[in-house]
Amino acid sequence: MLRTRALVLFSSSGKALLHPVNRSHLRPSPFHKSHSCLGKISSMSSSANSSSVVLPMSNDQREEVGLLDAVDDVHGGVIVELKGSMDCKTFVSSLRASLSHWRQQGIRGVWIKLPIELSHLVQPAVQEGFCYHHAEPTYLMLVYWIPASENTLPINATHRVGIGAFVMNEKREVLVVQEKCGILRGSGIWKFPTGVLEQGEDIFAGAIREVKEETGIDTDFLEVLAFRQNHGAFFGKSDLFFVCMLRPRSSEIHKQESEIEAAAVPTNSIHGCRSKNLQHSLLSKNMNS
Repeated sequence: MLRTRALVLFSSSGKALLHPVNRSHLRPSPFHKSHSCLGKISSMSSSANSSSVVLPMSNDQREEVGLLDAVDDVHGGVIVELKGSMDCKTFVSSLRASLSHWRQQGIRGVWIKLPIELSHLVQPAVQEGFCYHHAEPTYLMLVYWIPASENTLPINATHRVGIGAFVMNEKREVLVVQEKCGILRGSGIWKFPTGVLEQGEDIFAGAIREVKEETGIDTDFLEVLAFRQNHGAFFGKSDLFFVCMLRPRSSEIHKQESEIEAAAVPTNSIHGCRSKNLQHSLLSKNMNS
């Protein structure tokens, strides 16, 4: 791992100017001893830079400040994944020195992955110009665009993906459910088993899983029948909904007690004109719910 040292001077415009220094001339600093707590390098890149700078202080003293450990991304930016403990003062000093260093390197975007145990660093990061990008249960991702040019960092995920399962047996009977929760609760409306895909889950796998969870029926995926896009569906996000056709491999229904009021296979088969009307009605209810 390459380790570099630099002397930070400040011009009349307030910009930091970095110059290499001989480490043998540096005074020991308690801050430098704790440099290892500034963040561990993630495995997202094989090229990494761990460095520090020397800041001028009063009375002609200098303090060595560690730069935040970062890895390069593929778009001319860096990713910082903070781990371990860190106080706000230490973080702000390192962040300011790091931004100055990255600016001189021509870095464009800066990503900081902040674990929930370091949530006290959110406010100082925002005060230094960082913005929220997205959040997960265990971390918050913050971003900063360095150049004066247009910000081209990718936005957060824009869509949620849902599925509806059209399960029809050899008698052309269709599996339907009534919900205990949601907008159709208590309406008496029968609908397809539906749900939202989990992270990293394929559409066909999500359809099979939702049918199993809501009705206890095992199925085989056949094809995607239709899909629709809807905007402003969930906290301002867009929504993609896929209706999938599945073939049942079992017949004994065990409804999901927490979410399903009733599950059944109506005895009326789907055929002829009547079947088209019923199928269109079921599809409309699910595609627009």
